[in-house]
Amino acid sequence: MSIASTITHPPEPEIHPSHDVHEHPFYQKHHFETAEQQREAASFGMWLFLLTEIMFFGGLFFAYLLYRNWYYEAFVSASNSLNMPLGLLNTIVLISSSFTMAMAVHSSEIRDLKKLKLFLWLTILLGFVFLGIKTVEYHDKFVEHHVPGASFDIKDFVNPPKGSLDKPLTVDMANKTQIYFSLYFAMTGVHALHMIIGIAILFVLVWKARTGLYTSGYVQPIENFGLYWHFVDIVWIFLFPFLYLINRH
Repeated sequence: MSIASTITHPPEPEIHPSHDVHEHPFYQKHHFETAEQQREAASFGMWLFLLTEIMFFGGLFFAYLLYRNWYYEAFVSASNSLNMPLGLLNTIVLISSSFTMAMAVHSSEIRDLKKLKLFLWLTILLGFVFLGIKTVEYHDKFVEHHVPGASFDIKDFVNPPKGSLDKPLTVDMANKTQIYFSLYFAMTGVHALHMIIGIAILFVLVWKARTGLYTSGYVQPIENFGLYWHFVDIVWIFLFPFLYLINRH
């Protein structure tokens, strides 16, 4: 027997393929190669959703502009009956809520849980303030019988209150103010519905944020909701001048 055959060779080390595989973040779904790819896909999906929302509201704005061109005098008188200070206050409230939502996104990115929860709660509060003010405006319209339907009253447009700068309208043109208020309730109502949905989502985000989920590098849900909230605010920025400031004296 040769000496070479008696030499015992050490066993070759086992190769584990998993050694070369990088660990994925806990929030990365299995069908994405990287967390960044998942984030980009989610953002793209949100922008597609917002595009459908733009087309939806665009149809309402087009109808509004069309009827405003046809019945301008009726739209002016109906617009002047709205409570402009309350509309302006709501505009300030929504702009403030955009700021608090932007700060919530920033707090998530810098992983500051305390500030994230604070700014989410402030956004919820401002959302409720907006809806409360809008409820007061709706109540006023019901009291004034300016809700389209059988009880709609045109006397304030045929015979404007003393001291008003509005010109008296003919009965036929005064009846066209119902078109304005139909669009007013439709556009502001749909906008308010988006606000209610947004507030409901904010409560879910606050509940999940308590666990530190969104301050561990997983900022995608906060960012995407921020886009939604800013979109709702921008819609109101257009609604306010369109509905409240028509030939405002």
